[in-house]
Order: sequence, then C-alpha cells, then structure tokens
Amino acid sequence: MSERNNNLLLELARKYIWWKTPEESLLMPERVIAQVMNIGDFDDVQAMAEQVGDACLCEVLTQAEVGQFNARSWHYWHYRLGLAKQGEVPALPERNLL
Repeated sequence: MSERNNNLLLELARKYIWWKTPEESLLMPERVIAQVMNIGDFDDVQAMAEQVGDACLCEVLTQAEVGQFNARSWHYWHYRLGLAKQGEVPALPERNLL
C-alpha cells in the first residue's frame, strides 16, 4: 500500500472505525475499506475509490464477511462496479450454523 493510500485510510479509520485506534485498524485495511463502502459519506467514498481503485473495491466486496455490508450498500456496489446486472445481485453473506 502506498504512503498516500495509507494516510487516507488512517484518516478514514479514525472516522469510521471509532472503536479501534487508526493504526490498529490498518492491520486489516480491507475492513476499513468495507466500512467506508458501507457507511461512508459521498466525499469520503469518492476519495477512497479514487485512491484504491475499482479492482481493490471489487476484491473487498467479493471477499466480504457477514455483517460488513447492509443490503443497500451491497446492491449499490455490485451495480457501481459492474459485478451484477439489474436484479441479479448475489445474496448478502450469511452465517452457516450447523
């Protein structure tokens, strides 16, 4: 990760992952990215998307864990990134309890 990306993610971690220190949050940058994708404001989402690129956003979305995205954000990002056609968005990740 470049220093520029690192600085932006530190700033975003401070704002969107308030229960951890920014440095602790950056141990899992994909978690910071997912949180911003899910609840970020327009300016923060745009800045992050420009910095990390669509390939990174696609990877975060396709590797999402249970509870990282709400339905609205899940659908938005699948359409925005061209990962799904209208009406063909995959189901949100679910826990499998045996």
